[in-house]
Amino acid sequence: LSSLKKFDEIKKANQAAAKKLVGDQLSSSSEDDDEDAEVKQGKILDKTFTIYTSQTDGDASELERTRQYMNEAFQSGAMTCLICIASVKRNQAVWSCCGCFCIFHLVCIQKWAKDSLFLVSSPLTDDDFGKKDYPWPCPKCRFEYKRSETPSRYYCYCGKVENPAVDPWLVPHSCGQICEREFKPSCGHKCLLLCHPGPCPPCPKMVTTSCHCKKAKPVPRRCSAKEWSCRLPCGRTLLCGQHACENPCHAGDCQPCPRVSKQRCVCGRQTAERLCASPQWQCDQVCGKCLPCGNHTCEQVCHAGPCGDCPRSGKRSCPCGKTKFTLPCTEDVPTCGDSCDKVLECGIHKCSQRCHRGPCEICRQEVEKQCRCGKHTKRMPCHKPYLCETKCTKIRDCQKHQCRRKCCSGNCPPCDQVCGRTLGCRNHKCPSGCHRGSCNPCPETVDVKCNCGKTVIKVPCGRERTIKPPKCKQLCSRPPTCHHPTQEKHYCHFGRCPPCRQPCQKTLTCGHLCPVSCHDQALVKQTGSHQSAGPWEQPSEPAFIQTALPCPPCEVPIPVECLGQHEVSPLPCHSANPYSCKRFCGRLLDCQNHTCMKECHHVTKLNSNADGKKAGPECSQCEEECTKPRPAGCPHRCVLPCHPGDCPSCLQMLKIKCHCKLSVLYVECLKLTCADLKEKELLISCRNQCPKELPCGHRCKEICHSGSCPLNCSQKVKLRCLCKRLKKEVQCSKIQEGQVSLECDALCKEMKRKAHEIKEAEAKAALEEEKRRQQAELEAFENRLKGRRKNKRRRDEVEVEQSSWQKYKNLIMLPVFGVAVVMV
Repeated sequence: LSSLKKFDEIKKANQAAAKKLVGDQLSSSSEDDDEDAEVKQGKILDKTFTIYTSQTDGDASELERTRQYMNEAFQSGAMTCLICIASVKRNQAVWSCCGCFCIFHLVCIQKWAKDSLFLVSSPLTDDDFGKKDYPWPCPKCRFEYKRSETPSRYYCYCGKVENPAVDPWLVPHSCGQICEREFKPSCGHKCLLLCHPGPCPPCPKMVTTSCHCKKAKPVPRRCSAKEWSCRLPCGRTLLCGQHACENPCHAGDCQPCPRVSKQRCVCGRQTAERLCASPQWQCDQVCGKCLPCGNHTCEQVCHAGPCGDCPRSGKRSCPCGKTKFTLPCTEDVPTCGDSCDKVLECGIHKCSQRCHRGPCEICRQEVEKQCRCGKHTKRMPCHKPYLCETKCTKIRDCQKHQCRRKCCSGNCPPCDQVCGRTLGCRNHKCPSGCHRGSCNPCPETVDVKCNCGKTVIKVPCGRERTIKPPKCKQLCSRPPTCHHPTQEKHYCHFGRCPPCRQPCQKTLTCGHLCPVSCHDQALVKQTGSHQSAGPWEQPSEPAFIQTALPCPPCEVPIPVECLGQHEVSPLPCHSANPYSCKRFCGRLLDCQNHTCMKECHHVTKLNSNADGKKAGPECSQCEEECTKPRPAGCPHRCVLPCHPGDCPSCLQMLKIKCHCKLSVLYVECLKLTCADLKEKELLISCRNQCPKELPCGHRCKEICHSGSCPLNCSQKVKLRCLCKRLKKEVQCSKIQEGQVSLECDALCKEMKRKAHEIKEAEAKAALEEEKRRQQAELEAFENRLKGRRKNKRRRDEVEVEQSSWQKYKNLIMLPVFGVAVVMV
């Protein structure tokens, strides 16, 4: 029992220690170690670049490529030998290629050079072996090295120190001395960095140099960028000798002259526009000049200088070349009659024909021919080649495949098949032609990334499975597993993130925040999951499961509003419920004109941004008519019930009279009420002529209008003199203004005098008649007073005697007016 008890205690202590260790690993990482390594690495780089940056006044922009090589030298696994696909360590002997600066194990590159030389020299015979120095290539860039350049000893990067000591405060495989390698391209200066991997940076020295055309004054510039252009015109004389170069200051020779000029051909017969840079040209005409013989002309095409002698002059040979003749140039050379004896195309037999002109025939002799491979013979014409159908069974230089070429001469061509063997990376196949020996290393590189993918290192293909991912200094970008928007800050990592220790801060149903720690992934003891089979079974440790616990109820006292939000009362948060205060609701209805008259009730907010005083679907609906004021001049009521906002436009028709009050018009109410004075004038007008009379008595000529008519009457009227005898047509407006008048003449005055006399006579007669009538009335009145009226209903008629003027006035006036008319 004591031993079992002791065992349980030790078991529990180990489990507690394991849990604590796991928690520490999740919550913290080797950040301090990483920071120390980075600080150390930065100090080494600064020490390496000190002399260079002192020359450039602190400018290190040209050191990015060198910095990349040095960073790879520091990173674990970044430097990989492409031959053995293994990491290059600090204490291993290495060799660096001067072409691509790739680093290999010294043993690996020695074996590579030995195998390459063996494969190149194996097809040679014993006599040829050793007579030629065959090169061996770099596994990556294929830069060729001589046999004598095969590395045999371990040197630092600059090549000064053999077997450099391992120093943790230096770049791996560096001697720590100044590099002093010559810059490429060579400028006479040497590298100022400490012994380093990769290429040397551009030369930082300051030199005084002139531009390409030497026109500008010399200026101090970096040696790596000492060639510069002043951008002025070059001005050098071109090859044509006539024009100067117009291009900006440039390096090297000037371009050909781009101008075009008229130039004669070589013979001088034709002239054409050609580029000034190519003055020499030939036309397509035959020379045609008479040769010295006087019988033939020159048949050369456009040439310079004399034509030369006649090609048919002097001694000439017969077609077979055995006999020579001296003949005039006008006669052809005859055949000699001997056999031709020229060697035919076969190179064995001669032509058996007599001396003849033109080419010889093909060789038709039958000979015993051997095929190209030498296995078969056949009798056939000499000019036909003989190839048998036997396929070559020799193994090609790849030592894998047969030649299989028909009638092969024994010099089999290289194998044309693809190697296809799986490379050491186990991801790709060899794309080279079929070959002997080991395949070249895989040229591909693979990106090894951290978990977030922001930190990347390039490693040779095949090393991505064993290389350690780079350490990333970026913060972990994974989304939190709990409800928090962000998790506790920690660096990028693989595996699960540490548990969240932030306050829960969840918004409860009451609106408060949960104050306890995050419980989305709480460990809860699981009970009743396993029942023991009997008393002999040892009790197991309680199982814990990861689950999300609900937030505890809120105990904060909060003020609670009634259902209608009329008053506020303090109630406990977890038991706070809205209540009715028995008041009128008072919320503004949808019509925006009346309020709800229901008792305090719950109102659903259809929009979270809605006003708290706005009615909801539970409020009463307004059933009254719209009582909003109508626009000025509109006599109609709104057709809608009580509603919010402005009333719709009135679309009813108004029955109104026009300005002249004669026509009835139907106009939309909206148009009439919205129109200005000018538009109203047009809407109410019937478009007919105004029927009103002007003061002059004529009708208004304007279209139906409002207000008084214009006084400028344009009607033509007849103007008469005062006696109405003379008349004249004038504009009515001029008469009204008094601008025109017509005076009576002498005749008119005479007639006026006579008429006046007649009028006075009539007035006298009328006066006498009036006196008689009054006298009669007086007498009648007196008779009535004396009681002489016997019958009151009878009318008294008094007969009045007419005067002589009344009897004869018509007979007198008619002749007078007739005479007046005739005179007019």
